[in-house]
Amino acid sequence: MGIGIRMRRLWELKAGVLVCTALAILAAVWSVDKISLLPPKLTSRSLEMATASTQVVVDTPKSAILDLRQDTYSLDGLTNRAVLLGNVIASQPVRESIARRAGVPAAALVVTPPFTAKQPRARIQADSKRHTSDILKTNDQYRLTITANPSAPLLYVYAQAPSAKTAGVLANTAVEGLRRYVDRLAELEQTPDKERIRLVQLGQAEGAVINGGVAWSVAILAFVLTFGVASATLILLSRIRQGWRLESLSERAAGA
Repeated sequence: MGIGIRMRRLWELKAGVLVCTALAILAAVWSVDKISLLPPKLTSRSLEMATASTQVVVDTPKSAILDLRQDTYSLDGLTNRAVLLGNVIASQPVRESIARRAGVPAAALVVTPPFTAKQPRARIQADSKRHTSDILKTNDQYRLTITANPSAPLLYVYAQAPSAKTAGVLANTAVEGLRRYVDRLAELEQTPDKERIRLVQLGQAEGAVINGGVAWSVAILAFVLTFGVASATLILLSRIRQGWRLESLSERAAGA
């Protein structure tokens, strides 16, 4: 019954309903596009989130994993070295190299290194500033999360980006960036080839969107919420106006 009364009042306020509808449409458009007045244009917001993943084996030139003549103690050493290399990916020179090769802003790339018993939480990058408004830009960021297998020399690389293509490129570039950095250090230290670390990527990463259709969901939600709030405000103002008018008529009647 209450809903019917409110619907009846809205029907009597057709001009106000048109204004509420226009505001709701504007809010729906603004939720999925950035609106610019000078010059007038719409720029799509990055609402979709895509991910990609790949794996990297940390091995020796003479494979310690495939060669049965190698003892398991060497695997323990490689496992610890994998954690070290996972942290190297998060270092500033490697992170900037990955961002440059992947074609993403270096300042927007966040790399989380592997967690260990001595480092149970993520470190804050010295050159990255955090603000409370960053929660609104979660989907418009580039992230690399590196985890290490605790019992094998294996790294897992997880990438997040606004598009599936960029997520795949970012994950693959992370492996290539680490490999180039390690090879460059080996050359500077003049490390013999037979004593160098070998990074073996287990398949190319392919990105995939994990929240397809989010733009329509956000637009519909923005329209419904805005129209509901605007309509409730319209009914409230109508009641205030009606009460004001009745009170004015009562004062006039009493004065007469």
